[in-house]
Amino acid sequence: MLYVIKLLISAAIIVAITEVAKVNATLGGLIKALPLVSLITLIWIYAETRDTQTIAQLSTSTFWFVLPTLPMFLILPALLNRGYSFWLSLLVALIVMMLCYGLTISLLRRYGVTL
Repeated sequence: MLYVIKLLISAAIIVAITEVAKVNATLGGLIKALPLVSLITLIWIYAETRDTQTIAQLSTSTFWFVLPTLPMFLILPALLNRGYSFWLSLLVALIVMMLCYGLTISLLRRYGVTL
């Protein structure tokens, strides 16, 4: 039953953000930028396990993995504004994001940070 509740709440968040963004892209972006999924995940993990070490590790990993996603949100609109198709723009933005993930992991390992 808890699994169904988690699924419904997660789906409701996505639907709400999508509907808000159709009316007001700025407000949709603001809501989407909120770490709602991260917060809900942390709450579910704590409620189910009380394992604060896992929560601490997840929080640290989330911090480091948010950084390589940021270029995607600059590249995607830049390509779209230059007239490239949505799918091509999204593909290029995702490839750059994946390269940034690889670079981030490599740099973190180089400086002794393990995730």
